[in-house]
Amino acid sequence: MKKLVLMFVAIAAVSFASCGNKAADQAAKQADSIRIADSIAAAEAEAAAAAAADSTATPDSAAAATTTTAQ
Repeated sequence: MKKLVLMFVAIAAVSFASCGNKAADQAAKQADSIRIADSIAAAEAEAAAAAAADSTATPDSAAAATTTTAQ
C-alpha cells in the first residue's frame, strides 16, 4: 500500500513539474518577440539608409567615365 501511495505522489509531482510556470514562460516569449521586432526594425532602417545612400551616388559609373574622358 505504501508503494502505491508513493507511486501516486511521484506521478502527481511529475505532472505538476511538467506544467511549469506559464507566467514566466509568457513573459520570456513576449521579451523575445520584442527583441526580434526591434532587430527587424533596425535591419529595415539600415536597408533604407543604404538605399538612400545608393540613390545619391553616381547612377552609372561607366557614363561618368566617358564624360570625363570626352572633355
